[in-house]
Amino acid sequence: VQLQASGGGLVQPGGSLRLSCARSGETLHYYATSWWRQGPGKEREGVACISSNDGSTDYADSVKGRFTISRDNAKNTVYLQMNNLKPEDTAVYYCATDFFCRTYSGKFLTPAGSWGQGTQVTVSS
Repeated sequence: VQLQASGGGLVQPGGSLRLSCARSGETLHYYATSWWRQGPGKEREGVACISSNDGSTDYADSVKGRFTISRDNAKNTVYLQMNNLKPEDTAVYYCATDFFCRTYSGKFLTPAGSWGQGTQVTVSS
């Protein structure tokens, strides 16, 4: 079972990127999939999650209204559309799976399933 994250790059503030998380070996929509990021000198944080059963979504406050997580079951891929990017969004972004989207006190808990390799997102002018 492998997760492959892609789509990162260099973008100017206010710009957009779409990250993809493709899974091989198992059907992705059987699992909740989340996106995480770790910026330079920062702790890893969860930014978005999409549940397995009804496709409901949840977001960190820092990205609400700017990021959208979605899923294409036919392509076995989860996306993270990132709009109005800010320099503080600069980070390595990872996707991960679990049975549920797990949160506590408004923060995502570390998924217990598979993790993909990261993709670098740099927001800079």
